[in-house]
Amino acid sequence: MFQKHLSDTLAAYVDGQLPPAEAGAASAHVAECARCRATVDEYQSVAGMLRGLARVEAPASIWISIEQARPNATRHDVRRGRQIEARTLRAWALAAMVIMAIGAVALWQINRPGPYDVVRIDGGSSTGRVSIGEWIETDASSRTRIKIGVIGTVDIAPNTRMQLLAAQPNEHRLNLARGVISAQILAPPRLFFVETPSSTVVDLGCAYTMEVDEAGAGRLRVTSGWASLEWDQIESLVPAGASCPTRPGRGPGTPAFDDASARLQQALFDFDYSGGGRRAVDVVLAEARQRDTLTLWHLLSRVEPEQRSRIFDRIAALTPVPNGVTREQALALDPATLKLWREELAWTW
Repeated sequence: MFQKHLSDTLAAYVDGQLPPAEAGAASAHVAECARCRATVDEYQSVAGMLRGLARVEAPASIWISIEQARPNATRHDVRRGRQIEARTLRAWALAAMVIMAIGAVALWQINRPGPYDVVRIDGGSSTGRVSIGEWIETDASSRTRIKIGVIGTVDIAPNTRMQLLAAQPNEHRLNLARGVISAQILAPPRLFFVETPSSTVVDLGCAYTMEVDEAGAGRLRVTSGWASLEWDQIESLVPAGASCPTRPGRGPGTPAFDDASARLQQALFDFDYSGGGRRAVDVVLAEARQRDTLTLWHLLSRVEPEQRSRIFDRIAALTPVPNGVTREQALALDPATLKLWREELAWTW
């Protein structure tokens, strides 16, 4: 799906009005499509500008001109109404220019680099700012929230240590050394990043929780939209309702839905981090449901070449292979084929 640009649905996507399945597939498309990503950025910029504008009441003279231009007005009234309307249009054109100028200034103020607002959310009343390079550290009883420009918030759980790395209009970046954060982000894909000891969390328009233990091992859980874990040419795409582990020196594992069987999830961990190999793959194939094609699609490019046909056949048994996806291209890991297949499979995720 979404082989063409999303011109007709991007506004609804930005406003959060698409059904969950369509929103997820749109997020995946926008993450790959520079043109649609630029359009989403424009929508977000306009929305941010409008949020920063004050509400202005229309002058009383407007209602006089409207009344005099009504259908049953006399010729004299209509002629006089047209004169008033012309003057009114000129006045409103000037007002529009003023509003655009104010909006441009407001948008610059909103998006300019600077510190983030910080507020306690554990019943305390302390507030403050955090600037580039500074760390936020919570103790065992404190919780903190930071505002990420106009694109969202990040809640910081107790016993968490986090640093602000970048606060630019085109990049917001944090460093989570340990602990737990919950991010709520409404922004174009690849605008908000969280560095961890084992991988980078890349926001694709979503809400998620990221936890990192003292050894640097982590787990990403997505509650809405999509996010990805990326490290050293490895990328794990994680939709709402799914999770993915990550380990120092190994990067992200294979994502799975949280309601997948315990046997499947354990087999995935064994495959990713304990040398489970073919035996672990056997368990995953046996346990996989239609929804678990999320896991199988990722596994296709991670198993040994001689095992790819087993993965392909299991996906094909769970859901029809779409037009444009051939066995030969999929087993060769053709990027365009894998992308097309992922976008079609996303309807079941």
